[in-house]
Amino acid sequence: MRTALVWFRNDLRLADHAALSAAARAAERVIPVYVHAPEEAAPWAPGSASRWWLHHSLGALGAALAAEGSRLILRRGPSGAALCALAAETGASAVFFNRTFEPALAARDAAVEVQLAEAGVASESFAGNLLLEPAALRTQAGGAFRVFTPYWRAWQAALEVSAPPLPRPRLRARGANPPPSLALDALALLPRIRWDAGLTARFQPGEAAALARLERFLDEAVADYTEARDRPDTAGTSRLSAHLHFGELSPRQALAAIRARAPAPGAAARARGAEAFLRQLGWREFAHHVLHHFPHTSEAPMDPRFNGHRWRSDSAGLAAWQRGRTGIPLVDAGMRELWATGWMHNRVRMVVASFLTKNLGLHWLEGARWFHETLVDADLANNTMGWQWTAGSGADAAPYYRIFNPVLQAERFDPDRGYLRRWLPELARLPDEWLHRPFLAPAAVLAAAGVTIGSDYPAPIVDLKRSRERALETWAEGRGTGATPAAPRRNSAGPKR
Repeated sequence: MRTALVWFRNDLRLADHAALSAAARAAERVIPVYVHAPEEAAPWAPGSASRWWLHHSLGALGAALAAEGSRLILRRGPSGAALCALAAETGASAVFFNRTFEPALAARDAAVEVQLAEAGVASESFAGNLLLEPAALRTQAGGAFRVFTPYWRAWQAALEVSAPPLPRPRLRARGANPPPSLALDALALLPRIRWDAGLTARFQPGEAAALARLERFLDEAVADYTEARDRPDTAGTSRLSAHLHFGELSPRQALAAIRARAPAPGAAARARGAEAFLRQLGWREFAHHVLHHFPHTSEAPMDPRFNGHRWRSDSAGLAAWQRGRTGIPLVDAGMRELWATGWMHNRVRMVVASFLTKNLGLHWLEGARWFHETLVDADLANNTMGWQWTAGSGADAAPYYRIFNPVLQAERFDPDRGYLRRWLPELARLPDEWLHRPFLAPAAVLAAAGVTIGSDYPAPIVDLKRSRERALETWAEGRGTGATPAAPRRNSAGPKR
C-alpha cells in the first residue's frame, strides 16, 4: 500500500495512536487529515470553550507533525465527501481511524465507511480512545452495566492484561508533495469577541502539555489526591480531563504512567492516590459504556420514573445561575470560575448541578447544555452522566432526595474560604464565619465588610430549606405517572460572550 489517510478526530496526539501506527506500518506515504464537520455531532456540536481548545490543539498537532517531516491536512466536511475527495487527490487506497462512541458520531462513522467502500477506498478502525470499549464488558446476564461498582470490578480485572502504550511512529514524507490544506484560522474556531484570556492563562492544549501535566500530577499531587481532590481551593486534581477528551493523552498512557510510579518513595500514600485516580478513569469509561448502550440518555432520563417529573420553567433563575448571581456563594463562585476559565472543580460541579435541578427545579438538560457550551472538557458521555447522576435520573444515580447543601459543602470543602474569596471579591472582607452564608450575617458584620446584600451581592434567589422541601414534594408527585414532560428548548443563540 503506497498511500493511506489517517483521519484524526478526538485523538490529537502522535504517541499511542493505533490508527497512525497501523498506517505507518502498512503504507509508504501517510497523510494525516482533520475534517471539520461540527454539524455531524448535532445536537451536541462543540461549544465555544471546546472550539477554543480544538483550535490550539490542532495547532500543536500540526507543529508536531511538521517536526516529523509530515503535515496535517485540514478540510471541511461533510466527512465522507471530504475523505473521498482527498483519497482521489492523493491516490490513497485506505483510511485509518480510531473509533469514537458518541451516538451521532458513531452513526456518522458507519455511514462514512459505506461511502468510502463505494468509492473503492478501504477503511480500518482501531481502539484508541478508551482502555476498554463499550462492547468489551458485559454483565453476567450478557447485558450492559447500569451500576458502577460491578462495572468497576469487571473493568479492573480486564485491565490486568492491558498492553503498553505504542511509541510514536516514523512519519517522514516520501514521494509526492502534500495536498492543499485549509489554514487553521479558516476553521473560525476562535471567538470573534476575545473572551478567552482566562482559558489561555490556565490551560495549554496539546500533546506535549498533556504529558507534562500528567508528570506534574504524579510528581506533586497524586499522594494527596484521595483527600485533596475534593478541595476546590487547592490544586489537588489532575486537570487532565480536557487533554483526555481531545485525545492529546490516551487513558492507556495515564495507566502506564501510574503503574510505572508504583514503587516510588511514599508508596502507601501514592498507591491510595493512584487507586483513587484510576477510579476516576473507570468512571469516565463507565460513562462512555452507558451512553453507547443507552444513547437516548443524552436527551432523556434513564430512570423511567422521571418521565413524569414536573420540571419548572424559570428563565430569570437560569440566567442568575449561569452568571453566578444566585446569592448562594459556593454556587456563584463555581459558575464564575466556569465562565472565566472554561473549567470548574468536580465537587463544585455537583453542587451547582444540584442547586439547578433541585433547588431551582429546572430540567437537567438546561445545565448540561450550558456546561457543554462553556467547559473546555465538555465530553458528552461524562457531561450526560454527571447531570443525570446529580438529578437522580441516570445510571447509578444519587437518590433524588440527596440534595447538596451549598452552605455546608463550602464549610467542609473550602474551610479557609480561599475559593470563595478568589471568585467573590465583593465578599472578601467578610469573616470566615459568614462568607459562605452572607445572607444570614448580622447587619453590623455586613456593614463592617462594606457589603450590602441585594446591591453589592445578590440576595438568594431561593430559600434553600423551602426549595429542598418543594423538590421532594415534586418528586413524590411525579413518580409512576408515566407522563413524558417536554424537554426544554435548545437556545440556538448560545451565551453572549
